[in-house]
Amino acid sequence: MPFGINEMIKFVFVTGGVVSSLGKGIAAASLAAILESRGLKVTIMKLDPYINV
Repeated sequence: MPFGINEMIKFVFVTGGVVSSLGKGIAAASLAAILESRGLKVTIMKLDPYINV
């Protein structure tokens, strides 16, 4: 049975704790590059739930 587009949609969340500068952005970008090299369409979205004042 061929796969439709809805069966190919997946989500990957890269999260971290309270320590900043752990390299989460680098890890997410590297993972996206690997997935794109395998022919997948990747969209990266950054969410910062903290109020940076």
